[in-house]
Amino acid sequence: MISVWVARHDPALLERRLKAGPKAEKEKGQKIVQAIAGIVFLADFGVPVLDHRFGWSHVRFWAAILGDLLMVTGFVIVFYVFKENSFTSGIIEVAEEQKVISTGPYAVVRHPMYSGALVMLFGIPLALGSWWGMLVNVLMVAAIIWRLLDEETFLVGKLPVRYRLAPFVW
Repeated sequence: MISVWVARHDPALLERRLKAGPKAEKEKGQKIVQAIAGIVFLADFGVPVLDHRFGWSHVRFWAAILGDLLMVTGFVIVFYVFKENSFTSGIIEVAEEQKVISTGPYAVVRHPMYSGALVMLFGIPLALGSWWGMLVNVLMVAAIIWRLLDEETFLVGKLPVRYRLAPFVW
Protein backbone atom coordinates (compact mmCIF):
# COMPACT_ATOMS: atom_id res chain seq x y z
CA MET A 1 0.00 0.00 0.00
CA ILE A 2 2.87 2.35 0.77
CA SER A 3 4.44 1.69 -2.63
CA VAL A 4 1.13 2.37 -4.39
CA TRP A 5 0.73 5.63 -2.46
CA VAL A 6 4.30 6.70 -3.30
CA ALA A 7 3.85 5.77 -6.99
CA ARG A 8 0.71 7.90 -7.19
CA HIS A 9 1.74 10.88 -5.07
CA ASP A 10 5.53 11.11 -5.41
CA PRO A 11 7.03 9.31 -8.42
CA ALA A 12 10.39 11.07 -7.87
CA LEU A 13 10.58 9.55 -4.39
CA LEU A 14 9.81 6.12 -5.83
CA GLU A 15 12.63 6.56 -8.32
CA ARG A 16 15.05 7.51 -5.52
CA ARG A 17 13.92 4.58 -3.38
CA LEU A 18 14.38 2.08 -6.22
CA LYS A 19 18.03 3.13 -6.51
CA ALA A 20 19.20 0.98 -3.60
CA GLY A 21 21.30 -1.96 -2.54
CA PRO A 22 25.02 -2.75 -2.62
CA LYS A 23 25.41 -2.06 -6.36
CA ALA A 24 23.82 1.40 -6.09
CA GLU A 25 26.04 2.61 -3.24
CA LYS A 26 29.17 4.58 -4.07
CA GLU A 27 31.25 3.88 -0.94
CA LYS A 28 32.74 0.44 -0.28
CA GLY A 29 31.65 0.51 3.37
CA GLN A 30 28.05 1.15 2.37
CA LYS A 31 28.17 -1.65 -0.18
CA ILE A 32 29.13 -3.96 2.69
CA VAL A 33 26.42 -2.53 4.97
CA GLN A 34 23.77 -3.02 2.29
CA ALA A 35 24.91 -6.60 1.66
CA ILE A 36 24.76 -7.38 5.39
CA ALA A 37 21.32 -5.76 5.66
CA GLY A 38 20.02 -7.80 2.72
CA ILE A 39 21.23 -11.08 4.23
CA VAL A 40 19.85 -10.20 7.67
CA PHE A 41 16.50 -9.23 6.15
CA LEU A 42 16.25 -12.66 4.53
CA ALA A 43 17.32 -14.28 7.81
CA ASP A 44 14.46 -12.42 9.52
CA PHE A 45 12.20 -14.85 7.68
CA GLY A 46 14.54 -17.85 7.36
CA VAL A 47 15.40 -18.27 11.03
CA PRO A 48 11.73 -18.31 12.10
CA VAL A 49 11.08 -20.97 9.44
CA LEU A 50 13.84 -23.15 10.90
CA ASP A 51 12.66 -22.30 14.41
CA HIS A 52 9.15 -23.48 13.54
CA ARG A 53 10.44 -26.62 11.80
CA PHE A 54 12.62 -27.69 14.72
CA GLY A 55 10.45 -26.29 17.53
CA TRP A 56 13.11 -24.11 19.16
CA SER A 57 10.75 -21.38 20.42
CA HIS A 58 7.43 -21.44 22.17
CA VAL A 59 5.99 -18.00 21.49
CA ARG A 60 2.65 -17.24 23.07
CA PHE A 61 -0.22 -15.84 21.05
CA TRP A 62 0.02 -12.40 22.67
CA ALA A 63 3.71 -12.13 21.69
CA ALA A 64 2.91 -12.95 18.05
CA ILE A 65 0.20 -10.28 18.10
CA LEU A 66 2.75 -7.86 19.57
CA GLY A 67 5.02 -8.74 16.61
CA ASP A 68 2.18 -7.90 14.21
CA LEU A 69 1.66 -4.56 15.97
CA LEU A 70 5.39 -3.79 15.80
CA MET A 71 5.38 -4.51 12.06
CA VAL A 72 2.38 -2.26 11.46
CA THR A 73 3.89 0.48 13.64
CA GLY A 74 7.17 0.29 11.71
CA PHE A 75 5.37 0.53 8.38
CA VAL A 76 3.32 3.50 9.61
CA ILE A 77 6.51 5.31 10.66
CA VAL A 78 8.09 4.63 7.26
CA PHE A 79 4.93 5.86 5.53
CA TYR A 80 5.07 9.14 7.47
CA VAL A 81 8.74 9.49 6.54
CA PHE A 82 7.87 9.12 2.86
CA LYS A 83 4.96 11.52 3.23
CA GLU A 84 7.15 14.13 4.94
CA ASN A 85 10.39 13.78 2.99
CA SER A 86 10.32 13.41 -0.76
CA PHE A 87 14.13 13.29 -0.79
CA THR A 88 14.62 10.11 1.21
CA SER A 89 16.86 8.01 -0.98
CA GLY A 90 17.83 4.35 -1.03
CA ILE A 91 21.48 5.42 -0.97
CA ILE A 92 23.42 8.05 0.93
CA GLU A 93 23.23 11.17 -1.24
CA VAL A 94 21.97 14.75 -1.28
CA ALA A 95 19.85 15.92 -4.21
CA GLU A 96 20.55 19.30 -5.76
CA GLU A 97 17.25 20.85 -4.69
CA GLN A 98 17.08 18.97 -1.35
CA LYS A 99 16.28 20.86 1.82
CA VAL A 100 16.52 19.91 5.48
CA ILE A 101 13.32 18.37 6.82
CA SER A 102 12.60 19.11 10.48
CA THR A 103 8.86 18.46 10.66
CA GLY A 104 6.79 15.33 11.22
CA PRO A 105 8.90 12.40 12.42
CA TYR A 106 12.04 14.43 11.65
CA ALA A 107 11.11 16.78 14.49
CA VAL A 108 11.70 13.87 16.87
CA VAL A 109 14.67 11.98 15.39
CA ARG A 110 17.12 12.64 12.60
CA HIS A 111 16.71 9.19 11.02
CA PRO A 112 13.07 8.18 11.53
CA MET A 113 13.06 5.67 8.69
CA TYR A 114 15.80 3.63 10.36
CA SER A 115 13.84 3.79 13.62
CA GLY A 116 10.68 2.59 11.88
CA ALA A 117 12.57 -0.11 10.02
CA LEU A 118 14.03 -1.46 13.26
CA VAL A 119 10.61 -1.54 14.91
CA MET A 120 9.26 -3.44 11.89
CA LEU A 121 12.24 -5.81 11.68
CA PHE A 122 11.99 -6.82 15.33
CA GLY A 123 8.30 -7.48 14.78
CA ILE A 124 8.83 -9.93 11.90
CA PRO A 125 10.35 -12.89 13.78
CA LEU A 126 8.05 -12.32 16.74
CA ALA A 127 4.99 -12.31 14.47
CA LEU A 128 6.29 -15.53 12.95
CA GLY A 129 6.59 -17.11 16.39
CA SER A 130 10.36 -17.07 16.82
CA TRP A 131 12.34 -15.80 19.77
CA TRP A 132 15.57 -16.97 18.08
CA GLY A 133 14.74 -14.92 15.01
CA MET A 134 14.95 -11.81 17.17
CA LEU A 135 18.70 -12.41 17.61
CA VAL A 136 19.23 -11.97 13.87
CA ASN A 137 18.30 -8.33 14.26
CA VAL A 138 21.27 -7.65 16.51
CA LEU A 139 23.30 -7.73 13.28
CA MET A 140 20.75 -5.42 11.66
CA VAL A 141 21.08 -2.92 14.51
CA ALA A 142 24.86 -2.95 14.01
CA ALA A 143 24.47 -2.50 10.23
CA ILE A 144 22.00 0.38 10.65
CA ILE A 145 24.23 2.12 13.19
CA TRP A 146 27.20 1.75 10.82
CA ARG A 147 25.12 3.21 7.99
CA LEU A 148 23.72 5.93 10.23
CA LEU A 149 27.18 7.03 11.39
CA ASP A 150 28.43 7.15 7.77
CA GLU A 151 25.36 9.15 6.84
CA GLU A 152 25.92 11.48 9.81
CA THR A 153 29.47 12.14 8.60
CA PHE A 154 28.11 12.88 5.14
CA LEU A 155 25.33 15.17 6.39
CA VAL A 156 27.19 16.84 9.25
CA GLY A 157 25.86 20.28 10.08
CA LYS A 158 22.85 20.02 7.78
CA LEU A 159 20.28 18.44 10.07
CA PRO A 160 19.88 20.13 13.45
CA VAL A 161 17.84 17.46 15.24
CA ARG A 162 18.70 16.33 18.75
CA TYR A 163 18.20 12.54 18.65
CA ARG A 164 19.49 10.32 15.87
CA LEU A 165 17.58 7.06 16.19
CA ALA A 166 15.64 6.75 19.47
CA PRO A 167 13.95 9.70 21.19
CA PHE A 168 15.50 10.52 24.59
CA VAL A 169 18.12 7.78 24.09
CA TRP A 170 20.46 8.34 21.12
